Amino acid sequence: MGRAEPIDGAGRVDSVDSATEAFVAHRNLLFTVAYEMLGSAADAEDVLQETWLRWVRVDLDTVREERAFLVRIVTRQALDRLRALGRRKEAYVGPWLPEPLLTAPDVADDVELADSVSMAMLLVLETLGPVERAVFVLREVFDLDYDEIAEAVDRSPAAVRQIAHRARAHVAARRPRGTASPAETRAVLQAFQRAVETGDLQGLLDVLAPDVVALADGGGVKHALLRPIVGADKVARLLAIRWWKRDAERSVEPVQVNGGPGLLVRVNGEIDGVLAVRVENGTVTGLYHVRNPEKLSRVERETAVSR
Repeated sequence: MGRAEPIDGAGRVDSVDSATEAFVAHRNLLFTVAYEMLGSAADAEDVLQETWLRWVRVDLDTVREERAFLVRIVTRQALDRLRALGRRKEAYVGPWLPEPLLTAPDVADDVELADSVSMAMLLVLETLGPVERAVFVLREVFDLDYDEIAEAVDRSPAAVRQIAHRARAHVAARRPRGTASPAETRAVLQAFQRAVETGDLQGLLDVLAPDVVALADGGGVKHALLRPIVGADKVARLLAIRWWKRDAERSVEPVQVNGGPGLLVRVNGEIDGVLAVRVENGTVTGLYHVRNPEKLSRVERETAVSR
């Protein structure tokens, strides 16, 4: 979490203790804000470090609402990082996917939170500009008022309202629309896992939506798809013939990834990748396969996200 400056006197000790208590109380929220803006847990953690270093220097007597003040700091730091990430992504080798998180089962119970951190939604957010993304996340996911958002993104409340309207329309035109109950999701994932493990082509065709899309991210380090694969027949053949049969020591384990269903893939007992699965209306509509080793550190333990 970072170290504070040298402490001089009891007053400074109390101030740092109060700052630490407030920061810890809101840490999961701040991480979630940063992650939804950046799509990268590693960068979100860096933003939290920067936020802490600024927060510990704040005169807490001047802070009216600690949560809003902390969100403002983390948003500004995330915006700076998001602009830098844009330049990095231009040089990224192969397709880019968000960094997957292993999440607790109860995240799926909060439908809005689960949707907001899902791979599908994070990819939609990638199509927004930095300020639009910040405004959308703060308004639609965390329900901040326009005045608070205006302070965070350095715009007027009127401008923020217009940005929010544009971002909302942009996302609505691109976000997945189908739904699935928890029981339906479990059943679909089980059927999908069985078909993958047995190389059952017909079983895959039965569970994949006709317009299913498969994406993969190897970061230029691991073999991955160079472009999206669209259509049940193509994706089924990829999974049944090429993907699974390539390695006899491959195994999969059902997990919660970004608030939704997924499979943790191991080769020779070592984590090789994560396959996030999008389930809508009883079928698999999206597959997001992350193999880049730099993006797999968060799938060995659960990451807490909150609103």
